[in-house]
Amino acid sequence: MGEQRDARTRPGAGSEAGGTVLRVVARELTAGDVVVLVLADPAGDRLRDWAPGAHVDLVLPGGVVRQYSLCGDRYDPLTYRVAVRREPAGRGGSAHVHDHLAVGDLVGVGGPRNTFPLVPAQEYLFLAGGIGITPLLPMIEQAERLGADWHLAYGGRSRAAMPFLADLPGDPARVSVHARDEGRRLDVAALVAAAGPQARVYCCGPAGMVADAERAAAGRPPGSVRTERFSAAAQAAPVRSDPFEVVLARSGTSVVVDASTTVLQALEGAGARVLSSCGQGLCGTCETAVLEGVPDHRDSVLDDAERAAGDCLLVCVSRACSGRLVLDV
Repeated sequence: MGEQRDARTRPGAGSEAGGTVLRVVARELTAGDVVVLVLADPAGDRLRDWAPGAHVDLVLPGGVVRQYSLCGDRYDPLTYRVAVRREPAGRGGSAHVHDHLAVGDLVGVGGPRNTFPLVPAQEYLFLAGGIGITPLLPMIEQAERLGADWHLAYGGRSRAAMPFLADLPGDPARVSVHARDEGRRLDVAALVAAAGPQARVYCCGPAGMVADAERAAAGRPPGSVRTERFSAAAQAAPVRSDPFEVVLARSGTSVVVDASTTVLQALEGAGARVLSSCGQGLCGTCETAVLEGVPDHRDSVLDDAERAAGDCLLVCVSRACSGRLVLDV
């Protein structure tokens, strides 16, 4: 997902070092099952800056933490906007937002952080599926400000179920709508293949759509297709099933990680404080530098080049290919 390490917000940076408490100042139901929240500081203070592609954590009761893309005006210093689709088969986070979070309520917010940054280009192809439009809205605004050539292909089961559709330009040269109930299927592979050789492709949507974009990326320049997922990608079995050693470089402490333990759990058991959030390798919060050893990357954040570099891993899900890892912890 991230193409350039220095383009992403790094773990431990000021924007990730801790959360804050914001107030819900506006709320709107749209597209049938999407609630849009506007958040502000209770004292009216300025919020942390962010860039297109960034997301925040909502810290809900019971320690439930969910990540949602910022989809408002990045130049508004006083509010954040997020959109939450109700997931009937989810783990309860979206249901709480829909059923209990009201105007005037306070909610814990972590971040912003960005594992899906918009990089400079003269041409962009944006591919959205349903609620996957949210991180792309600020990207489209930025591309428009910069005078870049861009096109959005937006798919969903029906126009009524596609959030923010009415907010998009009506120019068919810029926006094409692919509603399944109208017989218009979003052919991701064909769109990626037709994109100009210098175009940057950004895709966010359901797992099948993202997988199609990633397969189509094989015929394009490395790093030119960037994706963001709603849920973790399926992973093959770990490279090694036997235990491996993890050394905490700052203290010299050594821990053993077995098949039933994550690296994050082992680090926490040794007393190390590691920021974490999603626990699924999706949000990038727990990214940790690797000083020695070969990681077994099992996240949905790092791209192929970052994985090949082997100088970091997401400790909530990733493991080791080598028998020993030395981490900058």
